[in-house]
Amino acid sequence: MSPRSASVNEELRRRSRERLLQAAVELVNEHGYEATTLGGIADRAGSARGLVSYYFPGKRQLVQSAVHRLMHRTLEEALEREPRTEDGRERLARAIDAILALARDRPVLMRQHMAGILQAEGLVQCPEQQRLAHLLRDTVARYGSTDVDADYATLRALLMGAVYAALVPGAPMPVPVLRGELFKRYRLDRDMGLPPGGETTPGGPQDTDLSRFFG
Repeated sequence: MSPRSASVNEELRRRSRERLLQAAVELVNEHGYEATTLGGIADRAGSARGLVSYYFPGKRQLVQSAVHRLMHRTLEEALEREPRTEDGRERLARAIDAILALARDRPVLMRQHMAGILQAEGLVQCPEQQRLAHLLRDTVARYGSTDVDADYATLRALLMGAVYAALVPGAPMPVPVLRGELFKRYRLDRDMGLPPGGETTPGGPQDTDLSRFFG
């Protein structure tokens, strides 16, 4: 049997890494971060346990990469859904809704992701994070930014802040309210994007007053 080519080996490695990332998302979402082990991730992925440490230095880095992959894929799907559009305002609305939907639909996973970023390791600069950043930067550019670096950083911070606010234990902000504030910030129409769950804000379609949540 002739040896496999470099391209075949590279594809096998890519698929192996993808299986580990998917398994990490599934297990953390099902059982939480603390109950998820590297051995369990390897078993779910059908991989040898030594491959986990080959690709990732530790569990936190693996989970961050896994969530960045999920965010990238979710965002890409939202941006490319039919009918496809090149309109920058519509694409920004879709991006905001895609990230807020993850906070609503995957609270355990996203809460752990935010907690991990605040740990000593900080934000993991992995290929998955870079793909996510590329999509967000492209969205900002299409929106009409004249300073993509600064405006990308602002959008990233606003989205992270919104996710954090939606997931605060005991005092979460409703996703529709957070959506309304972000849409107001970027002057987006309410019928743009993909409203998470088709929800409206608590006081009706035009109600985004934050004062009711403080005091």
